[in-house]
Amino acid sequence: MSDRRAIGERFRALHEGPPFVIPNPWDVGSARALVALGFPALATTSSGFAFTLGRGDGGVTPDELTGHVRAICAAVDVPVSVDLENGFGPAPQDAAAAIARAADAGAVGGSIEDWDRDGAYLYGVEEAAARVAAAVEAARALPFPFTVTARAENHIRGNPDLDDTIARLQAYERAGADVLYAPGLDSAAEIAAVRAAVSKPLNVLARPHLTAGEIFAAGAQRISVGGSLAWVAYSALARAATRIRDDGDLSVLGVRPPIESWLA
Repeated sequence: MSDRRAIGERFRALHEGPPFVIPNPWDVGSARALVALGFPALATTSSGFAFTLGRGDGGVTPDELTGHVRAICAAVDVPVSVDLENGFGPAPQDAAAAIARAADAGAVGGSIEDWDRDGAYLYGVEEAAARVAAAVEAARALPFPFTVTARAENHIRGNPDLDDTIARLQAYERAGADVLYAPGLDSAAEIAAVRAAVSKPLNVLARPHLTAGEIFAAGAQRISVGGSLAWVAYSALARAATRIRDDGDLSVLGVRPPIESWLA
């Protein structure tokens, strides 16, 4: 437990120092590679992990996610935060239970979102804040620091209302969230507006048309990439396989990443 406390404190400290990128592995191998490449922390991706099982985002069970997190945490020595979606249920106790499961699996952080996948709707602000408060209470009961990220899903759920997003994040800050996150912010101006309205560290989802420097300059403390690295990898696989199928071109197989060094 002392090791977990040290890892949890290391993760907290990252949010108090220079801004950083927290990439999202989709399996143990990608996690090992990202750590070997020098990233100081990792966050799981719900969509990337689901696709390793041949499913769409939101298609995994709590037990499957717990096993996935346990395997990644056992394989790396950096802090791991978990995409817990909506906590696998609408009630505050569902969010609290999701935090407890992630912590038991080895994580020192986790995110709770305000989108109900089963009903395909955004929770009301008060309801969503109560869920965040329950998650925070569960995290504070742990014997080591556990960083709770609260997500406002507006911008990726067909409701790009910046004022509502800010109001939600402010409510989640009052509920005790350690980090605030509104995936889908699309410009430096939107990021800066959110940054000006809240005081907790801000996570921003990477956007291909913005550089990391631009996102950090707008006020982000950390940048995550969601499932995008997984899609980059799968796109490379599809391009190579298509050339083999259509052209018989086996030259695409002449690559070899430094796997041995990643496993060291």
